[in-house]
Amino acid sequence: MADSNEMTINLVVLGKPQSGKSAAGNSLLGSSDFESHLSPSSVTTCCSLGRSGRILGLIRRNGCESALRVQVLDTPSYPHSALSKEQVRDTVTAALAQHYGEEGLHLALLVLRADLPLCPDESNDTVQLIQELLGPTWKDFTAVLLTHADKAEEAGYSEETYLHNASSTLLSLLSSVQHKYIFLDNQNSIIKEERNIVLRKLLNFIQKNNYQVLLKHSKE
Repeated sequence: MADSNEMTINLVVLGKPQSGKSAAGNSLLGSSDFESHLSPSSVTTCCSLGRSGRILGLIRRNGCESALRVQVLDTPSYPHSALSKEQVRDTVTAALAQHYGEEGLHLALLVLRADLPLCPDESNDTVQLIQELLGPTWKDFTAVLLTHADKAEEAGYSEETYLHNASSTLLSLLSSVQHKYIFLDNQNSIIKEERNIVLRKLLNFIQKNNYQVLLKHSKE
């Protein structure tokens, strides 16, 4: 919290290579802070923090409009083409402590592609990594971001029909995080209106969690 008329939400994006993780971070920030492009190898090899400007029109506190700022920590993917699981975990753990150690983390966003099925082994690996990073209450602080939703829509799937036909692995994951999920259109997500819809949903998740934060360490 910077002041009474401003609120900052702290996010981290996690996901597999080419899941749209860095692009999703850019969409949330309304910027192009993170490198994002098609590549035969993992693009992101270290963590980096992006900050948005002041966003108005999304939140009111004590009857007055407040400005919102968004901070997003981009992370190396897992599995990674050049880093081991331990290297990814240690890199992300250090960055979370560095950037969010004082203020805490509001939400981890697990980025999955809506146009690819989620298989049990992939889900288990990802969930295990998140558990190691966030600890036993990870479910309360994790939401699923389904990118490339435009491709699912082009194939004739609405959000409702998509979930009706989704794999049991994905449905089980969504259930475990209390159905905190957002579909992200990779073509239009940078548009202000689309971005605001996503940010409102994230704020709703955070509000339902009573604005609690994770990984906060008080200074000795």
